[in-house]
Amino acid sequence: MERLGIIMHGVTGRMGMNQHLLRSILPLRDEGGLLLADGSRVAIDPIIVGRNAAKIRALAEAHGIARWTTDLDAALADPDDTIFFDAGSTRMRAGLLRRAIDAGKHVYCEKPIAESLEEALTIARHAQKAGIASGVVHDKLYLPGLRKLAMLKRGGFFGRILSVRIEFGYWVFAGDLQPTQRPSWNYKAAEGGGVILDMMAHWRYVLDHVVAPVRAVSCLGATHLLERRDEEGRVYVPDVDDAFYATLELEGGIVAQVNASWCTRVRRDDLVTFHIDGTDGSAVAGLHRCWTQGKVNTPRPVWNPDLPQPLDLREHWSEVPETQVCGNGFREQWEAFLRHVVEGAPWAYGLMEGAKGVQLAELALQSWRERRWLDVGSLEESGKDAGVAGHAGDVR
Repeated sequence: MERLGIIMHGVTGRMGMNQHLLRSILPLRDEGGLLLADGSRVAIDPIIVGRNAAKIRALAEAHGIARWTTDLDAALADPDDTIFFDAGSTRMRAGLLRRAIDAGKHVYCEKPIAESLEEALTIARHAQKAGIASGVVHDKLYLPGLRKLAMLKRGGFFGRILSVRIEFGYWVFAGDLQPTQRPSWNYKAAEGGGVILDMMAHWRYVLDHVVAPVRAVSCLGATHLLERRDEEGRVYVPDVDDAFYATLELEGGIVAQVNASWCTRVRRDDLVTFHIDGTDGSAVAGLHRCWTQGKVNTPRPVWNPDLPQPLDLREHWSEVPETQVCGNGFREQWEAFLRHVVEGAPWAYGLMEGAKGVQLAELALQSWRERRWLDVGSLEESGKDAGVAGHAGDVR
C-alpha cells in the first residue's frame, strides 16, 4: 500500500489536537487509510512535531503515534514525508509555511494564513511558484446548519436575498473565577491575537461561498475585558480586540451584519447563528439545525407595547429535516485535500483563498482605526500585482 507521510505541527493545542489529529488524521490511519477514487487506499503515517518534548511524547504515547520529534528541520528534511500541516500560533505560521515550501512539501494549515495581506500574498505566490499543493482550513462550510442554508439558496427558497446576520461568540473566562478556555496568545498583539484577525477569515469564506461575494466593510472593534490571566495564572493586559461589530455590503446590494465576541453570554439557539432574509423566505441556522419561514406562513405580528406579545414567534418556523449524513467537517476537509495531493482531485481552497480572509481582516482593522467604510477589491488590486490570482485554483 502506498504511504503518505504527514508532518503535523501545533497539535498539542486545543484545535490542532482535537479536530485535526484525534478526529481526522488518526481515524483515517486506523480505518485503513485514505480511500481513493479507484477503490485503493493510501496509508496515513503522521509525525507530530512540537517544542515541548514532554508534551509531544505524552501525546504520541497516548494515541499510538510511532513518530514524534522536537526537531522540525529534521522532519522537513525527510523526503518520505511530503505534507506539512500547521495549527500553531498565527504569528509563526507564514515563516513555518515558507520553510516547508522551501523543503518541497505540500502545505495545509489553519487560518489565518498570515498576519497581513502582504505576507499572505507573498506566501501564496511562493507556493504557486514552487508548484506545490496548498490548502487552508475552511471548516464552517462543512457545518450541517450551513450546508442546509446553502441547499436552500441553491433551491431558490429565499428569492432575492436581502440581508444576512451572523451572531458568534460566548464568554471566555478571564481566569479569575474560572480557568480560561482559550490560549492567552489570542489576546496579545505580539503573538498574533485578536478576534478580527481570527474570525473575519471565517466569515469571508462563509459569505463568499454561501451567500454572495463581499464588496465593502465597516467595522468597529473593542477590547472589552481590560485584564486577564494566562495559563500560569499571571495577570496580563490584553492589547487586541476581543469583540467586533461589522456591517458588510455583499454583491447584489445584500447587507450583512456580523457580530463576534468573546465577551458575550449566549441566549440564542447556538454559539453561532446565521440568519438570512429574502423576499420569498427566511432561514436561521446554527451549527447543526436550521429553521425556515416562507412567504406563505409568515405571521402578522402587531406592535402593541401595552400587552404581552400574543404570538409565539418561534411557532411559525419549520425545521429543515436531516436528509444527509454529515461527518466531522475537519476530517472531510483533510480527505479532500489529501485526494487533491495524491490523485489531483478538485480543490478550491488554496493559500490564495486564505489570503482573502486576511484581506478582509486587514480592511476591518483599518476601518476601525479610520472609522470609515472600505471597499474590498480583488487580490490583484490589493496586491498591486496583476499576476496574482483573485481566486483559489489548482496549484499542482
